[in-house]
Amino acid sequence: TERTRSSRELAQEVDRLEFGLNEIDTVAPQPAEDVAIVSDVRRLSDLDSLRSAAAAAQVAMLGGAAAPDDADGAADGVGALDLLGEARSRIESSDDPALTGLGPRLAEAIAVITDLSADLTGYLAELPSDPGALDTLLNRQAELKSLTRKYAADVDGVLEWAEQARERLTKIDVSAEALAALASRVDDCSAALAVAATALSQARTKYAVKLAKAVTTELGGLAMGKARLEVTVQPLVAGTQDSAPLTVDGRAVHAGSAGIDEVEFRLAAHSGAQALPISKSASGGELSRVMLALEVVLAGAESSATMVFDEVDAGVGGRAAVEIGRRLARLARTHQVIVVTHLPQVAAFADTHLVVDKVDGRKGADSGVRTLTDGERVVELARMLAGLDDTQTGRAHAEELLATAKAARTD
Repeated sequence: TERTRSSRELAQEVDRLEFGLNEIDTVAPQPAEDVAIVSDVRRLSDLDSLRSAAAAAQVAMLGGAAAPDDADGAADGVGALDLLGEARSRIESSDDPALTGLGPRLAEAIAVITDLSADLTGYLAELPSDPGALDTLLNRQAELKSLTRKYAADVDGVLEWAEQARERLTKIDVSAEALAALASRVDDCSAALAVAATALSQARTKYAVKLAKAVTTELGGLAMGKARLEVTVQPLVAGTQDSAPLTVDGRAVHAGSAGIDEVEFRLAAHSGAQALPISKSASGGELSRVMLALEVVLAGAESSATMVFDEVDAGVGGRAAVEIGRRLARLARTHQVIVVTHLPQVAAFADTHLVVDKVDGRKGADSGVRTLTDGERVVELARMLAGLDDTQTGRAHAEELLATAKAARTD
């Protein structure tokens, strides 16, 4: 079974992690040790030249008395410290204040030379004298490289891998008791999920019929009186690649974040037409009107949403256009509704009327959006009424539309 396979995989993972940890613990690397070894190996490779340079520098500062074995034959030479001491004595014996004033600076130079000499003495003392030290370091470097080839790019990464491996081991339990407990928990969760999924499917099936009927009724007032909306609810049958099928009423179904159902909206645009998926059967205008009908039916379910409708009035006019405007106004009581329209019957219902203008300027066409005043709105609605903006009849009709819309919004 899948659980048994998982148990075997976990056991293999435990073996792999424990082997790696044992190998790392045997070498016992220290943080940044690989970087330090590179520096030490380079120093040991140049040990003779480093010792010679340091000894020569010490002779130059202290003279031959400090380094009788100097290879350059300076054992009897005079060092910088002796010369600075003599210079200080001569200056201090002078009666010229300007000259004796240089004494403190010479004293500082002598102090610096003395400190440098002490540092060189310490450096020489720390240089390895064991001829096998380089081989020891090279062997240690090889041990560290054996770890960085397997677990990370450097020693710090190897230590991080080991820490994560130890944490992972604390969370893996491949015992029979743990496996049985997990299996029992999975069964309990599956049973509870099946009950919840069944209840959700039943509720969807019940309300799908009511929703389809209510939307179909709304479409009747939106110049789609012969249209019919159907809402189908079908179980999602589990496929062969489904990693966690759920058994409901003896059937293996796919359980996802949205339940175990496939919900589809189908539209029959006219009487006698076959109901097809709405994405395939509805035009742009029909789709907008179906959405409007859905939103009107569901308006009480949510609020504070913004809705945009374009071409919702495509192919309609007259009384049907007024009904579309009326429903949009009703929807605007609980939502922010933005509508792109060319019908004055729809535009009259708007709380705010915006117009997009295009002006030809020196640099070409320029577009802008402006909000109409009450007076400008009458003129614009009259213009939308077949270009009647310059007639008294057109303006009277526009005012009548606005009055009708205002009365409908206050119902």
